[in-house]
Amino acid sequence: KLQQCVWWCGCACVTCVYAFVCAYLLICTYICVCNSRKDVITVTPWLAPVVWEGTFHTTLIDAIYKMQNITVATTVFALGKYVQFLKDFLESAEKHYMQGYRVHYYIFTDQPEAVPTVTLGASRSLTTLKISSSNRWQEITLRRMERLEKLIETQLSNEVDYIFSLDVDTKFYGHWGVETLGDIVAVIHPGYYSTPRDDFPYERRSESQAYIPYGKGDFYYGGAVIGGRVEKVHKLAKTCRMQLDVDKANSIEAAWQEESHLNKYFLYNKPTKILSPEYLWQDTKYITPDIKIIRFSQVIKNYAKVRPNP
Repeated sequence: KLQQCVWWCGCACVTCVYAFVCAYLLICTYICVCNSRKDVITVTPWLAPVVWEGTFHTTLIDAIYKMQNITVATTVFALGKYVQFLKDFLESAEKHYMQGYRVHYYIFTDQPEAVPTVTLGASRSLTTLKISSSNRWQEITLRRMERLEKLIETQLSNEVDYIFSLDVDTKFYGHWGVETLGDIVAVIHPGYYSTPRDDFPYERRSESQAYIPYGKGDFYYGGAVIGGRVEKVHKLAKTCRMQLDVDKANSIEAAWQEESHLNKYFLYNKPTKILSPEYLWQDTKYITPDIKIIRFSQVIKNYAKVRPNP
């Protein structure tokens, strides 16, 4: 294969060989993704891989990304009583999340003094960003896109390669690595991955910018995980923020706030990689046979006690 590459490009320079190796490994990985599981969907109609246990080769993927020396930003919103979930989130992330890669956590919180001290691994760092909270959890959710957009514009556009925005009331239970990286990455909501499309909780009011009519849609995506290349996530966040602003001006709030707008965005801007519910489970949910491992899950909590309003 290497000899063929040299013959084709006319040289054996480091750049050409590196490009070939990356392309060859990506092809191998793609074939693996498409053919290794027969019990679940592993590729979408638009040829985006759906990542499940058994559909990727960790060694191959690491070989690609280790050479690229990437940095992954990870944003978390810990406001009000949700700050109590931050310790478990960070400690479990340091065991399972992007191990061996540079990770920079950005913690949005109204209580910087409550951010726990957690021992971080090599090439891992944390920045606390103070923001105001709200007496409505819906408002907190609605403003995340705006804050994500501004963070990318002011700090991240030239500093990181990829970014994930993750919910704080979660915990890592298993490996979450660079198999999750892509241009724009979505996760299938664990509550609806086996639900008929017309039963998805999309925004059905045509007055909203998040409106999706019956008969449309691919999956129902969870808002607890958003990721991808930093410039692609910036476009997503900006588009959703603009749609949220229009809805606010028209005195309408989508059924599931930013998650509704996220699903509308992905309807017309297809994710290039989709994470299976292994990457967003719920601790209260029964584990079905097709779920071979739980990697990341929403923890059990009493919403009446942690949310500022019903």
